[in-house]
Amino acid sequence: MIPRDEMDFESTTISDDTLTETGLAAARVADLSGRVLLLACGALAREILALTRLNGWSHLDLACLPAKLHNEPKKIPEAVRAKVRDARARGYAKVCVVYADCGTGGLLDKVCAEEGVERIAGPHCYSFFDGNEAFADRSEAGEITAFYLTDFLARQFDTLIWEGLGLARHPELLPMMFGNYEKVIYLAQTDDPALQAKARAAADRLGLAFEMRRTGYGDLTGFLAGAAGV
Repeated sequence: MIPRDEMDFESTTISDDTLTETGLAAARVADLSGRVLLLACGALAREILALTRLNGWSHLDLACLPAKLHNEPKKIPEAVRAKVRDARARGYAKVCVVYADCGTGGLLDKVCAEEGVERIAGPHCYSFFDGNEAFADRSEAGEITAFYLTDFLARQFDTLIWEGLGLARHPELLPMMFGNYEKVIYLAQTDDPALQAKARAAADRLGLAFEMRRTGYGDLTGFLAGAAGV
């Protein structure tokens, strides 16, 4: 588990929704052929930056698509394709996709195969944060009535879930949307009491039991290490 203060960046401002480029900006690098671009969902920006900083992977650059694309997952594959092609046109020899399938129904895998890039394994970030094998085992054991939160979703619960799903305006929709869930499981990447409180409050608002699972970064660490050539 990474303590919260290990994720504070002195010189990086992160937008949870629309981060476009972080790390060593491509415009300041003459030769990108020895660098690796991580093309990621904006919901993973903080975690990716934390891992690259802690491990000294200074040759990894980060570009993110908006996290709100999850509301229209059919748009993700072609958005990823456009970014991959742009990165190669700018001189990157290697691009790694830090997106799970994320509801694209295999279409993202098709794009990655066509473009010759690797993506992190898993159906969604809950799975690879928990560890894909462990998550699959728990799902088979009956953990199908859980609503998952990550650090990002705990931080953005009001914007993406309470307001994004229309519950702020129509609270009467709550039983229809969440009536089949039994609990909220907070998959915590960091040891942050403030985020824990937010996640617990989210469970209370949804009328669900609460469980916290300290996952750290799960399979994301190994994927980034591979991208870094470690």
